[in-house]
Amino acid sequence: MRDAERGMSYGSNEHESIPRSAFRITRSETLRVSNGAGERLDAFIAVRISDLSRSAVRRLIEQGRVTVGGAPAKASYKVKPGDVIAVEIPPAAPTVIAPEQIPLDIVYEDSDLIVVNKPRGMTTHPAPGSPAGTLVNALLARTPDLSGVGGVQRPGIVHRLDKDTSGLIVVAKNDAAHASLQDQIQKRTAGRRYLALVWGDTKFEQAIVDAPIGRHPVDRKKMAVITDGLRARPAVTDLSVVERLSGFTLLDASLRTGRTHQIRVHCAYLGHPVVGDPVYGGKRTLPARFGVRQGAEFDSLLDALGGQALHAYRLSFDHPRTGERMDFEAPLPQDMSRLIEWLRAHS
Repeated sequence: MRDAERGMSYGSNEHESIPRSAFRITRSETLRVSNGAGERLDAFIAVRISDLSRSAVRRLIEQGRVTVGGAPAKASYKVKPGDVIAVEIPPAAPTVIAPEQIPLDIVYEDSDLIVVNKPRGMTTHPAPGSPAGTLVNALLARTPDLSGVGGVQRPGIVHRLDKDTSGLIVVAKNDAAHASLQDQIQKRTAGRRYLALVWGDTKFEQAIVDAPIGRHPVDRKKMAVITDGLRARPAVTDLSVVERLSGFTLLDASLRTGRTHQIRVHCAYLGHPVVGDPVYGGKRTLPARFGVRQGAEFDSLLDALGGQALHAYRLSFDHPRTGERMDFEAPLPQDMSRLIEWLRAHS
């Protein structure tokens, strides 16, 4: 097992600017079915909106940006006469990613891959709202020849972490490594484990959460457990209790699938949202046994956390070239560690 020893790489904090022309504004398209009835939804849209490929349309459908009669539909839906199809096309990410000299905590690196301990607050790759300052921007300054399989905006990216989730992520330097690592994740031979501090005392010591996840039916920026089978994809998370902290529980979470916000959504679904989660955490208060002063201390630690108390602490995979089993661990970031230590002291 390799512990993630600190290997900080520093450079200039100046960010290269991205041309204004690299961005477009959001637009919406409305299609009414008068001919073409019986076609698949994705094919129908791709033919009629010339700048969208069929794969791009499928991504928009998966993101909940396509509705039929005001409701989400699958890509395989067969359009009917009179259907009104709304398509929301978000701003494009920059067409060129500027390398940026941003410090990174490099855990391991060789000619095929690089393992990084990503800090909380850093987006994995450029996207609408986060055009710069991402992990990809930082990596391109260090390794200009990342694998191109991930596409222009996601070079080398095999899997991703939410912006406010810290921890281990592996990035491929060449296409062969990218293909191997992605295949391992899909076949579940690669391991990804997280530590999550959640609200409440769980009733279980171990649990398998098998609950499909899809775009939230009302708030399109959120994900949710969807049980109608139409708008969701299978999602399975293994949870086990690491420590109970009198009103809080530290969980070990292992992914069997890789849906957007999966651990956060599943924990909230169980009634134990991740502490500090701004999207799924809801309004939570300390147990009554805590006094006013302790409540202020807790709030201060929560503010310092600046996001969900979720950390990808372990990453395992077979090296794409040698076949050697690689195991990495990263310690908790200080902000999350301080919060847990405070709870231990007051439990």
